[in-house]
Amino acid sequence: MATGEWSPTGVDLTTPNTARIYDYLLGGKDNFDPDRRVGEQLLEIIPEARTAARQNHLFIGRAVRYLVKQGVRQFIDIGTKLPARGNVHEVAAETAPDARVVFADGDPVVLAHARALLSGTGSTMVARADPRRPETLLDDPEVRALIDFDRPVAVILDRVLHFIKDVDEAAAAVARLREALAPGGHLVFTHITQEPAPEAGGDVSRVFQPTNEFFWGRSRMEIERIVSAFDLVEPGLTYTPEWRPDPAEERVDVPERTYTLAGVGVRT
Repeated sequence: MATGEWSPTGVDLTTPNTARIYDYLLGGKDNFDPDRRVGEQLLEIIPEARTAARQNHLFIGRAVRYLVKQGVRQFIDIGTKLPARGNVHEVAAETAPDARVVFADGDPVVLAHARALLSGTGSTMVARADPRRPETLLDDPEVRALIDFDRPVAVILDRVLHFIKDVDEAAAAVARLREALAPGGHLVFTHITQEPAPEAGGDVSRVFQPTNEFFWGRSRMEIERIVSAFDLVEPGLTYTPEWRPDPAEERVDVPERTYTLAGVGVRT
């Protein structure tokens, strides 16, 4: 980040952070030299990494618009990212000014950024959450003051599930989340897969070592198992550019080179 630009007080600017790396790949400004170095190393291994980040972001926007059309007005966004331009609260407000959004994360860096960026926004709040136990967020009294859990709620697990090491543990977290939601509740998710280039997995892991975080790229079958507690809406589990594409958005000729599978599920 250039000298003189804003940075939140008390945030470690020397250790690369996955949320800020994602922000860098999206062309954002809430990132620093260590984040950009990891981002550039990732681009050397996966030249499509910027496209993958953009397509991930666009998918979340399309999913939120779809849910707003279904009448959903409450969103809980759990994941290691910053509330960047075009994120959930802005997309929902475009057509549903009454939408309420909770941003939840377990990363103190993300929480510090989010609280500063969202200050003064009455329809949103920031809460601490463990992605491995997302259902515990529903017991937070501040969250309950904003969100009515007797009505449909959409929970967004964007680039979260691949940070849970064990497939069974990830599936159990999703199943508990489903039980905590009212009928008509939804799950929006993205998950990295290494199926298009399994040989790159080791190199990518080494690049991310300085972040102190590790993700597991999984197969389509494993991801389907993780989210099986929800019924997927059409078109099911797809690469991000293939989920209800918008002709006005960037086109991707080889969707699998986004390395990200995604979907929207409903609790019936």
